[in-house]
Formats: sequence, structure tokens, C-alpha cells
Amino acid sequence: MRVAVHTGAHFTDDERLMRCLLANKGDFSQAGIAVPGPGKYRTLLKETFAALDGAAPGHEAREVLVDAILDEESADAMILSNQHFFGSPRFAIAPEGFYPQAVQRMRQMIQLFHEDRVEMFLAICNPATFVPAVLAKASRQQQADLLQRVPPSTLRWSELLARLRAELPDLPITVWCNEDSPLLWPEIVRAVAGLKTGTKINGAFDLLRDIMSQEGMTRFRAYLAEHPDLSDSQKRRVMIAFLDKFAIEEALEEELDLPEWSEALVADLTRRYDDDLLRIGRIKGVRLLTL
Repeated sequence: MRVAVHTGAHFTDDERLMRCLLANKGDFSQAGIAVPGPGKYRTLLKETFAALDGAAPGHEAREVLVDAILDEESADAMILSNQHFFGSPRFAIAPEGFYPQAVQRMRQMIQLFHEDRVEMFLAICNPATFVPAVLAKASRQQQADLLQRVPPSTLRWSELLARLRAELPDLPITVWCNEDSPLLWPEIVRAVAGLKTGTKINGAFDLLRDIMSQEGMTRFRAYLAEHPDLSDSQKRRVMIAFLDKFAIEEALEEELDLPEWSEALVADLTRRYDDDLLRIGRIKGVRLLTL
């Protein structure tokens, strides 16, 4: 069985991937792809991880988990999604980098589903927006203490991915930039589901709708209806053209509320993020979905 694990990151999709997957549940089921509701596995996996506590899972653990998650549904693949898979937001940043528990969690998944092909999927985003989101609920003192221990300029998504590849070299990893998600959404969903390019997806433009005016979406859909044979790359160019005219500007803006979070720092972190994407593209075994 193929086990696709969407691991976040926090604050990247607000459960929209889960909702989109569930909206396609019927069609996916006909293709042998199970999309269990999150209530069937999130708490169960969390409790299983805690019970293992570094120990190897028992022989029957995999069968028990699969039976509980699929609830007698027969499938060749299943998709699990949880932005807290590597812990709550307070465990997202540490002196070790992003998500220090990531390797342990993915190792446990591979051990639990030892008969299956486990694949990991992760949306990443600019540390200039990710760090303030992670620290939003912390006190000012806690924010200052963490930023002193973990300077934002040292955080690299490539370091997390390199760590995973070094410890789990057979684990396939797919990543994409959250900033690109509205334009990549159909490809992201197909990648997670393991579907062929061009497979129709319900809700393929849900994220685009969040950042484009109603008039723009109406015209965009009309254009697609008049040009039904466009490839994914051609559709993206059309999306960009419509966004140039019909984007909802306030939907593209993010409020960054951290002490000393200056425009200069945001620009520097953004530049470092762009450089980091080049590093990610060179990591063997990591697929980076791009525009």
C-alpha cells in the first residue's frame, strides 16, 4: 500500500488540503485511494507514537492501525494529513532548525507501516511569515528569548530536508512553496493522491478563489470553458494574467507582529528563502513542485 503523509507545515493551508481531499473522496475511492476522515487517525497515531517512545512497534501494530483507519475499506493507497504531525507550533522552531522531531516521527511511520511505501509531503513558506505565525501566541518575552536562541537568519528548510534524507534515505519527499499553492493546487492534490497529470480534481481552484475577485473568477472559468485543452503550465500562465488584473490585494498581505521585525529583516529573510529553494532543488530524493 502507498501511504501518503501530508505533514504541514503549520499555517500553510488551514486544512484546505484535507477538505479538498475529502471533496474528492468518492472519485479517489474508485481509483483505490482511501481518504479517511482525520478523526479516524490523528489521535490514534499521536497515542501510538507516545506509546512507542523509541521502542519498535509490535508485529500486529500495522494491521491494527490499517483496520482502524480504513474501517474495512479496501484500498491500494491512503492519504493521511495533519499539520501537527511533527508536534504543535511550539515545537516547529528550535536551535536544531525547523521541526526537530521530524526524523523521529517519519522513522516511526516507516516502522509502523513497514509493509508499505511511505511518502512525505510538506508545504514550506518564507521564514519571514512562518516565524511570526509560530510565535503569535507566545508572550513578548518568550518571543524575544526564542529569537535570541534561534536567529531567524539561520533557519533553512533545506537543512530539515537534508536531515530527513540523511537519516531516512529511502523516504520519498515532495515539497512546494505555500506562496505558490494557489497556482499549483491541482498539481499538489494530484501529487499527494498519486494521480496522473491532468486528472480532474474537484476544488482545483479553491485557493485561487481566495485571492481573486468574484468577477475575476467568473471570467477565468469562462476562459477555461472556451479553452478546455490547456495544459497545467498554460493554465498557470492564465491564472497569473488574471491575478494581475483581479487579485484581492488585502488577501495577499500578511501582518507580521514581532518586535524588531523590520522591512529590512523581511527582505533579508526572503532573499535567503529564495537561495534556500535552489539548495532544495539539488537534494537527491526531494521533489520540489514549482511554477
